Amino acid sequence: MNKVLAIGLNTFKESIRDRIFYSLLFFAVILVFFSIVLGKLTIGDPMKIIKDFGLGAISIGGTLIAIFVGIGMVYKEMEKRTIYIILSKPLARWQFLLGKYLGLSLTILVEVAVMTILLFSLCVAYEQALPWILLTAIGPIYIEILIILAFAVFFSAFSSPFLSGMFTLAIFIIGHFTQDLRLLAKGSQDTVFKALADGAYYILPNLERLNYKTRVVHDLAIPVQELGLSFVYALCYAALILTAAVFVFERRDIP
Repeated sequence: MNKVLAIGLNTFKESIRDRIFYSLLFFAVILVFFSIVLGKLTIGDPMKIIKDFGLGAISIGGTLIAIFVGIGMVYKEMEKRTIYIILSKPLARWQFLLGKYLGLSLTILVEVAVMTILLFSLCVAYEQALPWILLTAIGPIYIEILIILAFAVFFSAFSSPFLSGMFTLAIFIIGHFTQDLRLLAKGSQDTVFKALADGAYYILPNLERLNYKTRVVHDLAIPVQELGLSFVYALCYAALILTAAVFVFERRDIP
């Protein structure tokens, strides 16, 4: 476990120094500030616009960091040839992979924390009160990003950065529409389409189970049991994908 933590800490330090991290974080911060402009121009409650857009910015910013930083995880080590030095030590491949995942998870946690503080500051400036209820949506957003990061690690274990990025982005997009796709397929007469929709629903992650942004912004009740089941579902799914990533990476031929 100490080896996993050591790899994770080193990965965290490298990721924090990565230019891509700061570029994407800057992009996400701009999105949060853009919510102020949007709130002033849109008819309706400006605070709801700011909260909704701010939560969306946290989700998009974290997802982009998970994809762009996660997909090059193994490739960069191979390109720099440092992976040969690392794996020549008494370190198992699964320890290397899980350490990398842990480090990137901490990196994304920093990004989410920074943007949360920024969004809270904007809300305090407008309402003079801390919107603690937003954490009910931000927590699931972070867990969702961990699933996306797990897929990025999985694809990076055997594919190129470009293909890994495309596959992971596709998982993110489809994951938010599997439920709608299944409902649409129920009204179709095409048996192949129904089978594909059912397969996507049961195999791919249902990321809408972690989407509480609208309900939080509009002050709708969220049962604690529902929230807990969503967390368990997401963490189990992330663990399953990481297990698959370890399985593939253990069998990958590294010349």
